[in-house]
Amino acid sequence: MVRPAMKRSTKQAILDAAEELFADYGFAATSLRAITAAAQVNLAAVNYHFGSKEALIDAVFARRVEPMNRARLEALHELQTAFVDAIVPLDRLIAAFVEPALALSHDRTLGGQRFVRLLGRSLTEPAGAVHDSLRGRYVEVSEQFKSAFARTLPELPAVELYWRMHFMVGLLAYLMAGVDIMRLIASSRMSAHSEYDAVLPRLVSFIEAGMRAPVNADDTVSDLHPVSGAQL
Repeated sequence: MVRPAMKRSTKQAILDAAEELFADYGFAATSLRAITAAAQVNLAAVNYHFGSKEALIDAVFARRVEPMNRARLEALHELQTAFVDAIVPLDRLIAAFVEPALALSHDRTLGGQRFVRLLGRSLTEPAGAVHDSLRGRYVEVSEQFKSAFARTLPELPAVELYWRMHFMVGLLAYLMAGVDIMRLIASSRMSAHSEYDAVLPRLVSFIEAGMRAPVNADDTVSDLHPVSGAQL
């Protein structure tokens, strides 16, 4: 029997159940009654802690995304402090952005893979409120890193930088999903720890090469921005 001190709080139980069910069945198909049944709480508890299903969805994302983005901003601040009179190295800047996301996806204690499945749902399900909620949580990180990349890569036109950051996020999302990576690990008998150590430097090097690629003169004509996708 679990002692009271070891029990999850009611709010935590609701968030855990909601995250699992949203990831498995989607946002529209998951009812509050299904969540309360899985969490073993009554419907009034959801209303008390969150007020609505939309607010619950927002809270599910917030508890994973906010610590990740806080780690990104702290890493960026440390770099800007260390290189206050110099250009921040591109590889260090990329690592500051991608490492917290990779760390989350590999952290079983924080439900990393479950959260990655949830992000996948947010891409495939046409839920405007979900997209708006997620997008809003990345505004500060996006703006600060965009400015930092612009200072490190002053030769890149603003539109080109936007595209390349968009591709970086897409690649990061693919690696966080980890399906092909898991097959690679299984075939090479690598441990989960060595997997992370193997992926991170390769990812940073690959993105750095893409960020430094020459700009095609024809590409500078268009001012079209890529369609906003997943934020990670």
